Amino acid sequence: MSRVCTICSKRPMTGNQISKSRRHTKRRWFPNLQRVRVQTAEGTRRIRICTKCLRSGKVAKVISRMPALV
Repeated sequence: MSRVCTICSKRPMTGNQISKSRRHTKRRWFPNLQRVRVQTAEGTRRIRICTKCLRSGKVAKVISRMPALV
């Protein structure tokens, strides 16, 4: 499963980690992806979206029902 947001297509970024001695080594920054159940035309699906899309309201989460206590 790829590390890509299905809404905004946010992907991992690459760059250099710089130590105190200014030594450069390659590193990656990953987006904060969450697996969320979403209502679609076909039914409910699980998709991976970043937290920025989740907080901005671009996706409507499906609220699971808890069984009633008797």
